[in-house]
Amino acid sequence: MNKFSLFGKFIVQEGKRDTMVEILLEAASSMKNLLECEIYLVNTSKDEPNTVYVYEVWSNENAHQESLTLESTQTLIKRAKPIITGMGRISTLETIGGKGI
Repeated sequence: MNKFSLFGKFIVQEGKRDTMVEILLEAASSMKNLLECEIYLVNTSKDEPNTVYVYEVWSNENAHQESLTLESTQTLIKRAKPIITGMGRISTLETIGGKGI
């Protein structure tokens, strides 16, 4: 039951974290109809006021790549780009199992 998982980080302009959270929650909502997207969690940290973390679990890596080409995803990316000052993939993981999958 191996799955493709990502843990990513978005750093945004000062005071724009809530805007980024809203955009990413819209992305999460749009993923509800994609069976290949099993988990899409948006996270913040009290210690990093300009950072938003996203944890995703997909049925496979191709499904994730294909999701990036969707019109709805491209629209959200265009909205987010102006406020992003940095981003990175903290880790790419192979999810083996556990609660929630």
